[in-house]
Amino acid sequence: MARITILPLLAFFAIIITPFTHAIKFTLPAARVPFPKCIWNAAHTNALIIVTANVGPGSQQQVDVEIIDSTPHRNVYLSKRDIKGETRLAVTAHGEGEVGVCFKNYLAPGIKLEIARNNMSRTVDLDIDIGADAVDYNAIANQESLSGLETEMRKLEGIVKEIVDELDYLKKREERFADTNLVTNKRVQNFAWFTILSLAALGAWQILHLRSFFKRKYLID
Repeated sequence: MARITILPLLAFFAIIITPFTHAIKFTLPAARVPFPKCIWNAAHTNALIIVTANVGPGSQQQVDVEIIDSTPHRNVYLSKRDIKGETRLAVTAHGEGEVGVCFKNYLAPGIKLEIARNNMSRTVDLDIDIGADAVDYNAIANQESLSGLETEMRKLEGIVKEIVDELDYLKKREERFADTNLVTNKRVQNFAWFTILSLAALGAWQILHLRSFFKRKYLID
């Protein structure tokens, strides 16, 4: 009886704090050397990322897509040229951070730039599924002959795992911040003691210097 009561609460809690599918629609202007249009999303290590891009029609244009990460090296997970219509891409995040889906719309040679700026562009309808949202549970249910309830439980298992991973990531970040705070406090404390000792040594030197000066001038014995 307790399980029946807790299960809906767990499902509601998991659905509330789990991010939904990231969907966006935008226009991609054409250019000789196009500036990339990147959509960034946070992802955990080994998280499955499914990118579904639906590129609208447009003549004399070539749309390329790259999936990269947010590291300084900008590691390229996947690259595909001249995508048309609906394109589905799947990658796995290599580490904690952000993963970006970048598009470039290249203008074909021989087209005047004035015409391209005003009339030539492609529309991109982009869906990004990360983690549990990217798993095709219907295919799993058909493959493993799962019932409807078992499929929902498998979904909840994936969502709860994401929550646990998120909490573990936050715990590790908190530990790193705590270590950084301790090191910073230690350095500030050492600098404070160095400043105090330096001021004390400077004061003693000034007293001895003045004493020696006054003795030379026969102002004191």
